[in-house]
Amino acid sequence: MSAWDQRSTEENTLHIPLRRPDEFTDPVAVITGGWSQERDRSLLSGRTVDDALTGMGIKTHVLDLSVPSGELLARLADMDLAVLAIAGRGAEDGRLQGLLETLGIPYTGSGVLASATGMHKLYAKTLVSAAGVRVPRAVGINSAADTDEEAARIMERLGLPVIVKPVSEGGSIGLHVVTADDFTLSAAISHAEEGEWMAEAFHSGRSVSVGVLEDRHGGVHVLPALEARTPNGVYSYAAKRGSAECDYYCPARISEETLDELRRQAVAAHRALHCYSYSRHDFVVEDDGKAVWLEVNTLPGLSRGGNLAQMALADGLSYEQLLLHILRGAHVDRRARP
Repeated sequence: MSAWDQRSTEENTLHIPLRRPDEFTDPVAVITGGWSQERDRSLLSGRTVDDALTGMGIKTHVLDLSVPSGELLARLADMDLAVLAIAGRGAEDGRLQGLLETLGIPYTGSGVLASATGMHKLYAKTLVSAAGVRVPRAVGINSAADTDEEAARIMERLGLPVIVKPVSEGGSIGLHVVTADDFTLSAAISHAEEGEWMAEAFHSGRSVSVGVLEDRHGGVHVLPALEARTPNGVYSYAAKRGSAECDYYCPARISEETLDELRRQAVAAHRALHCYSYSRHDFVVEDDGKAVWLEVNTLPGLSRGGNLAQMALADGLSYEQLLLHILRGAHVDRRARP
């Protein structure tokens, strides 16, 4: 068993050495920005990643994914490696990963398969559930159907309350909690914007995130769980952006038995989706201590104040060490991984 799989009884700290003088001598592209609704969060990650890498003596070039394709390709041609400090559509869904693989440029994070399936919440739930992880019941919304009939179908399948949200958006963008009757559910469905939408059974409880780090040999290390407490119990887009009241606790204020279950489910989900190097998994922990897996973040935010960095810090891992782990993970033969 890999040393990463075993948590020391004396010290629960993952040691990642700082860079050697002969590491990362060629320019590194920090890809950020993009055109998704998570552009601002991506730009914040890009700035902090660039500052940290530069501070370690690593040469960087910041590339905004939203630049014209010709310019993007020309600038990537001189890069030896790409750090994906970006999130949302066009970046976290496998499209960017496919481009970089076609160009032969090593990149950080998960590959095309994990990125595409992880971003599609319905597909991700199917795969993760098959691996024995508890997930909420969910159904896709037929946008072409009569909204009242669709609301009645969803209520029959899921009951109330339910969450209505986009299938392929991150950061809880577009999330609506419906607690009243079918008229309110009809209204939520009718206000759904373009794209694929879904309804999901609402589980009340504590919002908890779990970070997973993986080495090149498949060994995993689970970071301390982080709890986000909001007044209404919903970890919304506004809460994640810091524009709504939210308190954070790391480690999370839950029992050791529940923590063990969260670790097991996070690793099972990470592997079921073929994630690589690092991932962050969002759960709801109900009052009885049972955990429900909600979604994966294959490219979680990389700002210093972000959830992944805070979990790493609680484990004794500095921001720079976390970035070096992520950066070293780019050196993998993608032909041998999905």
